[in-house]
Amino acid sequence: MSAETIQSRRDWLLSERPASRMQARLGRAYVAWRRFSANRLAFLGLLIIIALLVVAALAGVLAPYSPTFGDLKGSRLLAPSAEHWFGTDDLGRDILSRILYGSRWTLYVVILVAIIAAPIGLLVGTVAGYAGGWIDAILMRITDIFLAFPKLILALAFVAALGPGIENAVLAIAITSWPPYARIARAETLTVRNSDYIKAVQLMGASPFRIVLRHIMPLCISSLIIRVTLDMAGIILTAAGLGFLGLGAQPPLPEWGTMIASGRRFVLDQWWVAGAPGFAILIVSLGFNLLGDGLRDALDPRSGDQ
Repeated sequence: MSAETIQSRRDWLLSERPASRMQARLGRAYVAWRRFSANRLAFLGLLIIIALLVVAALAGVLAPYSPTFGDLKGSRLLAPSAEHWFGTDDLGRDILSRILYGSRWTLYVVILVAIIAAPIGLLVGTVAGYAGGWIDAILMRITDIFLAFPKLILALAFVAALGPGIENAVLAIAITSWPPYARIARAETLTVRNSDYIKAVQLMGASPFRIVLRHIMPLCISSLIIRVTLDMAGIILTAAGLGFLGLGAQPPLPEWGTMIASGRRFVLDQWWVAGAPGFAILIVSLGFNLLGDGLRDALDPRSGDQ
């Protein structure tokens, strides 16, 4: 592709007078990508998350051993070596294999929590912000009640009521994660509720339901994506904390928090049993934080073009 063709396409994307809605959307996406790719730390975070996705998808191919069965007699608590890169645990299971398979459970938790919590928060926030009055007061007081408790403590209470298990842990984390999203959506709604754009839609006869669903919610999506990405690290840590306390994923599932809990007895002599999954949590949490910071800078409408 010639330099002239590349330049013409760039000029088409950056046109101040787009000829179609598609051109405008592609132009905004291109500008956001330029901002994001210019941030090296954010790009590093993206690479970490891509690596997590690849590892989770290919865990069955990449894992050299079974994640649930090990040689209890001959491979118990072996130090890291060429045969077992991250060593083995107290049941003779290869820790690297368990970490690779554990990435699937990490993605399972964060994706389900995001799918459940983000739409709830978006709906509550936009309805409260647009309706105002007693509806806003009731919904925001409910939100304040949830925000008044530490997320981990509230999640512990829900899991204790629902019972231990990875599904109940996901539900408990989702129940405690939606209030910040509702606050963000309400704040965004309040800024556009009385704008000329919304007034014009009202004059055209659009119902409140259509205005919220088709015109206000899309304006809140970018802020919500940023907050969800930044919250991924906290979701991972909360899930690991529940697993560490025995209220999340149950053995023999290779969940990272459960692996740390089983390795805490050997942390002084066989540090790799708990250290390897702890390092995996650190890297993935760092990746989500870097990615979230980059998305915040790239999608912030108040940022100037670079």
